[in-house]
Amino acid sequence: MTGPAIKRHRPAKSPAPTAASAGVNEELRAGDMRVSDPAAPPKKQRRNIADGETGDRETMVRFVIAPDGVVVVDLEGKLPGRGLWLAANRDVLQGARLTALFSRAAREKVIVPADLADRLEALLASRCQNLMGLARRAGLMVAGYEQVRGALRAGKAAVLIAASDGADDGRNKVRHLAPDLPLIDSLTSAEIGAALGAGAMVHAALTDGRLAREILTTADKLGALRRGSQAA
Repeated sequence: MTGPAIKRHRPAKSPAPTAASAGVNEELRAGDMRVSDPAAPPKKQRRNIADGETGDRETMVRFVIAPDGVVVVDLEGKLPGRGLWLAANRDVLQGARLTALFSRAAREKVIVPADLADRLEALLASRCQNLMGLARRAGLMVAGYEQVRGALRAGKAAVLIAASDGADDGRNKVRHLAPDLPLIDSLTSAEIGAALGAGAMVHAALTDGRLAREILTTADKLGALRRGSQAA
């Protein structure tokens, strides 16, 4: 006499990745590098064509010369051609010597757009927003004063974000909770809100990791450019 048939359990198939999750995973696939990671590989060095000094390429911007001789910003570092590196310095990017600097470094006559500094600023702001959107979708970013304060108390915040047009007293409240954390203050409340698909947002925070590092690096360049325009 045979016993009852045993039904074998088949594990459910994992759902196919969506376009949104695929984009997030692509950003995270390269590793979970920390904002301050002693195990991080040595930083790559590049020569600044303005002063000839060698420095960390994360603090500089790559430019290339298009086939028509026009100087083009290459934030991703993927465009073909020899890279020409400059610091995100508005005085240099709007200086009278800029065309000569690029021509000498490229060893050919080049055309520098009159609004090169403004183009770079717009690209940096857009990249910050895109990366922040990825961080939000990956659950690596919180926004709003209470949410930021909660993340700080839980020890989950690695980078603070405060809108450049926010009230000083509100920004100082959050800053005082974590005076040693890196602070991004180069984006407006409207830009932060747009990155998160919300209205104007003054406070936000990022969890430690590769995205936080990339956002911080990009925002530092944006801040350098915008401080230069305010001083002009």
